[in-house]
Amino acid sequence: MDAFKIITDTTADLSMEYIRENHLGLIYFNYIMDGISYSRERQLDWKEFYRLMREEGKMPTTSQVNPQEYREYFTEFLKESKNLLYIAFSSGLSGSCSNALLAANELMEENPECKIIVVDSRAASMGEGLLVHKALQKQAMGKSMEEVADYLKELIPHLVHVFTVDDLNHLYRGGRVSKAAAVIGTIAAIKPILHVDDEGHLIPISKVRGRKKSLNALLDYMEEKTAGYEGMNDMIFISHGDASEDAEYVRQEIERRFGIKNFRINHIGPTIGAHSGPGTIALFFEGSSR
Repeated sequence: MDAFKIITDTTADLSMEYIRENHLGLIYFNYIMDGISYSRERQLDWKEFYRLMREEGKMPTTSQVNPQEYREYFTEFLKESKNLLYIAFSSGLSGSCSNALLAANELMEENPECKIIVVDSRAASMGEGLLVHKALQKQAMGKSMEEVADYLKELIPHLVHVFTVDDLNHLYRGGRVSKAAAVIGTIAAIKPILHVDDEGHLIPISKVRGRKKSLNALLDYMEEKTAGYEGMNDMIFISHGDASEDAEYVRQEIERRFGIKNFRINHIGPTIGAHSGPGTIALFFEGSSR
């Protein structure tokens, strides 16, 4: 069976330790913060990223990966393996996935001996990361690249994303809520609960008043989506926008309510954090539907 390399991108919000341990290929999304451009060659510490947003009101901007950049990345990875499986950031949130497909098809036409499969994760943050984790498990079991890709496509509709944000103004900047909703919600301490739908778009599903209620709402949503579901939640992923104590609260409550003991928790990186803001808590698991 031909070996293959799994690739993801920085929007998966996996730690660099995890990336290195699993020999993953990594594609960097670029962003600008306070007039400075950050990319693979220049990185900003994530704590400083959130400090600039919280304390200095700096608003980062992000950009998608263009076809030429994908060509360069894929060409680099093809030196390691002629077979590449790229788990891409949701096409519902970025045009990068279509750019990756364009670059992959061009390279395969030029190099018939190589094969590149691009999987539209229709996922974000550690939801995308959880797909990568599941792909690595199947690869370790000896599944072929095509078998892993098919498995992921079946899993994607069951990969639940549910999250809450602490500041509605970041969602307003991203066009997710109106200015009036952001102003009124901030004054009234309204915390929205959102999820990522089957097309990979961010969709508000409810709202509660107060931070603790919003965290508990994530757990209630998990209970709703896992009831009667026969899939295997052997690992739960949680990401946070510099809110590790709240992430730990969610972890403890999941262990208490569901008996699950395996978790991976990491901060939300700049590409997602630019739109969700500090204080975001996101929960990812398998369920009956998104």
